[in-house]
Amino acid sequence: MAINLQKGQRENLNAPKFTVGLGWDTNNTSTGEGFDLDASIFILGENGKLVSDAHFVFYNNTQSPDEAVVHTGDNLTGEGDGDDEQVKVDLTKISPAARELCIVVTIHEAEARRQNFGMVRNSFIRIFDEQNNEMVKYELDEDFSIETAVEFGRIYNRNGQWKFEAVGMGMKGGLQEYLNKYN
Repeated sequence: MAINLQKGQRENLNAPKFTVGLGWDTNNTSTGEGFDLDASIFILGENGKLVSDAHFVFYNNTQSPDEAVVHTGDNLTGEGDGDDEQVKVDLTKISPAARELCIVVTIHEAEARRQNFGMVRNSFIRIFDEQNNEMVKYELDEDFSIETAVEFGRIYNRNGQWKFEAVGMGMKGGLQEYLNKYN
């Protein structure tokens, strides 16, 4: 049975191998452009920065060097029910330098397309184990009317125990702002 989390809530992850599913729907918009949302994972070290450039996992770098984090591919439309993008995580393989996985979703070309997360609804992050049992789920219900990127959640190691935290924090400036923050 999944635990539905509220913003800021934390929960232990008891399975070392799991999938992070991210989903969303877009509103019909008058911008005349389609939406392309992208999930990215920043694998951070003790200092809160990327372990290396190769530890930034996204649609153009779908796998971390240790193969512990694998992005299954870019969904260009977000059509349909369920997860729009997924990331497979195997904590038994993760680099000892890794302390945190920051999970971010951004809107591709948001500024040029005049789009923001206020035009996105039904956003969620969920984590399920290899038997497809949902362990945790966090549904974002904030109105991000100016933000073009949202940190959905983070997975972090505290005293040898991996935990998930429901973050739900938006940022204006898109993916570049997160790259600046974590690089």
